[in-house]
Amino acid sequence: MSLENELITVKEQFEAVIKTEDKLQIKDFLNDQNISDVAELVYEFPEYESSIIANMSMNRAASVFKILELPTQKKIIKALPPNTVAALLNDLPADDRTDFLEELPSNAVRELIKLLDPEERKITLSLLGYPENSIGRLMTPDYVYVYPHNTIEEVFATIRKFGKDSETINVIYVINNKGELLDDIRIRDFILNPPDKKVSELMDDRVVALHPEDDQETAAEVFKMNNRVALPVVSKSNKLLGIVTIDDILWVASEEFSEDMQKMGGTSAFNEPYLEIPILKLFKKRVVWLVVLFLGELLTATAMAYFEDEIKKAVVLALFVPLIISSGGNSGSQASTLIIQAMAVGEITLRDWWRVMRREIISGLLLGTVLGLIGFFRIFAWHSFAPSLYGDHWLPIGITVGITLLGVVLWGTLSGSMLPMVLKKLGADPAVSSAPFVATLVDVTGLIIYFSVAFLILSGSLL
Repeated sequence: MSLENELITVKEQFEAVIKTEDKLQIKDFLNDQNISDVAELVYEFPEYESSIIANMSMNRAASVFKILELPTQKKIIKALPPNTVAALLNDLPADDRTDFLEELPSNAVRELIKLLDPEERKITLSLLGYPENSIGRLMTPDYVYVYPHNTIEEVFATIRKFGKDSETINVIYVINNKGELLDDIRIRDFILNPPDKKVSELMDDRVVALHPEDDQETAAEVFKMNNRVALPVVSKSNKLLGIVTIDDILWVASEEFSEDMQKMGGTSAFNEPYLEIPILKLFKKRVVWLVVLFLGELLTATAMAYFEDEIKKAVVLALFVPLIISSGGNSGSQASTLIIQAMAVGEITLRDWWRVMRREIISGLLLGTVLGLIGFFRIFAWHSFAPSLYGDHWLPIGITVGITLLGVVLWGTLSGSMLPMVLKKLGADPAVSSAPFVATLVDVTGLIIYFSVAFLILSGSLL
C-alpha cells in the first residue's frame, strides 16, 4: 500500500472514529498511529486540532506538537485548557519547548512559564537566557553521563535508570567529579566490550564540543564535518551543560535554507509559512526591497540620460540596451547564486576569495566571448537579410556589441561572486547580495560600459 493510500485510510478511519464521540476509542486510535500521520490529521482537520492533541497520551501528544508548524502550535495552545497546556509543555523536551516559547510575545511567555514545574521552569529560563540563534537555545539537559571509574556493567545500569528521559543514548558522556567533560563514547563501544571493563579503558580523549554562545549555523557545519548525531555543549571552564542533537540541527538548516532563498528572491525573511502570513505583513516584507531595487534601477535612466546625445546620433544603439543589461544581470545572478550556495554549505570561505576571483575571471571571459560572438553574428546575419537596418556601419556596431557583451558578462560574474564575500567580511548576510540586487547593480554599470565602448569604436563615424 502506498503512503498516500495509507494516509487516506487513516483519514477515513479518523472520520469514522470521531463520529462515535467515544473518547476512549478516539484515544486508542490516535495512540496507535504514527506521529507523522497524526500531524497530517491535525492539518487535514483543523476543527479537531486541539481535540487530537488533548485525546492522546501526553508523551505522544508532545511528540506530535513539536513537529507542527508554529501557527498551528499557537492555535492549539490557545484552545487547550490550562491544565492540559501545563502537562504538554512540561512533557516537551527542553530544547523544543524553548524553540516554541522564543517565537511568542514576552507576555505570553511569562504566562506559559508559570505553568511549568519548578525544575522545568529553571531549565527553560536558563535556555532562554542565551542569545537568539545560539546553540544554547537548542541545548537539552537530558543526557546520560558516567564516570571514568565506572565499569561497563555500571554504565548499562545507569542507562536503564536514566536513559528513558534522555534525548538520545547513542552517545554516553564521561565527566569527572567537577562535572567537566572528559570524553564522549558511542553506545556500540560499550556493547562490544566485556561488562567488567572500565570506562577509562575506552576513552581516547578525542572529544568535539560546542559552546552555548556558538552560532547555530556554525554548529551545523561542525555536525557535518564530524558525522555526529549529538554533540556536547560545554562552558568556558569545560563544564558539561547539555547536548545538541542532529534533529534540532536539521531544523536549523531547513530554516536557514528557507531564509536564504527568500533573501535571494529579493524579500526580507519570513518567520511563518507563506499562507499563514497576513497580507499587510507580506506587503511590508516585500515592499522595502522592491523600493530599494526600483531606486537602483532609476540610475539606469540617469545613465541613459547622460548618453542622450550618443543615442540621438545613433538610435540603433538603443536596440541593444535590453540585450546588454540582461546578459550582464544574468551572469551576475548566476555567479551570486553559486557563491552564496557554496558559502552556505561550507565549500568556500573568505580565505578562498582569490581562487574564486581567478575562476570567475576565466569563466567571465569564456562566457562573455561566447555571448559576444553570438551578438556579433546576430548583427551580421540581420545585415545580410536587411542591409538597410544597420547600413554601412554594421561591422563597427557588431564589434561594439560583441566587445560590450564580453566586458559586461565579465563584470557581472566578478560582481556576483565578490559581493557576497565582501558582505560576509563586513559581517552582513551574504544572501542579501541576491540575484535581483546584483542584476540592478550590473544594469547600471553595464550601460556605462556599453556606451563607453561605443564612443571609443564609433567615434568619428556614427558618433
